[in-house]
Amino acid sequence: MNDFQEIADRVEIEALRGEFTDAAMMRDRARLAALFTPDGVLRMPNVPVELIGREEIRTGGERLQSQWDFFVQNSHPGTIRIDGDAATGRTYMQEIARVLDGRSGLNFAIYHDTYLRTPEGWKFAERVYEVRYVDTTPLRGSAPSPDAQAHGSGKAGDAGRTSGAGEADAPTTGAVAEYSAPASAERLDRTIAALRANGFTAELLDDAAAARARIKDLIPEGASVFTGASETLRLSGIAQDIEAGDRYQAIRPRVLNMDRATESDQIRRLVATPDVFVASVTAVTETGSLVVASGSGSQLPASAGGAARAIWVVGAQKVVPDLSTALRRVEEHALPLETARAQAVYGQPSAVNRLLVLNAEPQPGRGTVLLLREAIGF
Repeated sequence: MNDFQEIADRVEIEALRGEFTDAAMMRDRARLAALFTPDGVLRMPNVPVELIGREEIRTGGERLQSQWDFFVQNSHPGTIRIDGDAATGRTYMQEIARVLDGRSGLNFAIYHDTYLRTPEGWKFAERVYEVRYVDTTPLRGSAPSPDAQAHGSGKAGDAGRTSGAGEADAPTTGAVAEYSAPASAERLDRTIAALRANGFTAELLDDAAAARARIKDLIPEGASVFTGASETLRLSGIAQDIEAGDRYQAIRPRVLNMDRATESDQIRRLVATPDVFVASVTAVTETGSLVVASGSGSQLPASAGGAARAIWVVGAQKVVPDLSTALRRVEEHALPLETARAQAVYGQPSAVNRLLVLNAEPQPGRGTVLLLREAIGF
């Protein structure tokens, strides 16, 4: 390949990567999907999402974007290595976003790319999205209203929101505010006291990082550990610590590789009776009860008593006054969020088919609640 051709290829691949960011920002999912080969793959293991083929990439992207309040993606040039009609490269990303339920955050990530030359020009054969940093601290700003865009800041309230002052500190109104805002210090203390009175071991920790460290103290090396499917465990890094290393006998990776048709009984026993079960809950009441919602029910036996020990990591936004409020939180808040995730990953909605309420722990030392002062998860 001559130097001129390589320069031309690099320019075209850079243009391809720029088109991807522009299509994402403009919410043009049909254009974004057309940037891939017909059997191209978009993988986001940290979400997790895997979309294969242009149609899945288009429809999966539309499901994700329907949850946005706003989304800003900045891409930074990385490497390109060309080998004939194929190439590899990396693109560095910075993104900020807020979804319609009020959750927001900032992240830094890398796209690991494979490109192919086609009759239509260079296309993505594969993009793999690797998150390197996540900050879920609520964003203080907001997307300008149409009036603000046309006329400037205008009212003092608009100026406060765009500058990060005043109303930006307040939670979103309605159900989102009720179920997303971290509980006050007084409510957290009251919940800890109630959990202890009901037989649970309960600890109040500052944040997810503290819980991640504490988990290592609580689980003995070599124990069989089943991790429940949980955004809290994923976002905190606890799931990765347990499942990716060799410190424990991690059950989830094992059962994911087992045959559902021929090994279903063994799978059922493994997930129901581990040495340690680590998960989260959908709500915790100030009266000391834990509420767990499930679509399949596969995680409930370990929580209910099958596991020798259970550890629940719980964000401060999951604290509610009583059981009736906990059940409303399940239906009005957690279910819509889990449905959006399930639609993106599996192409179908979630459902609350099983509910487990743990009012007390009759076996001293079996159940531990790590209640955080920060919000994390659903």
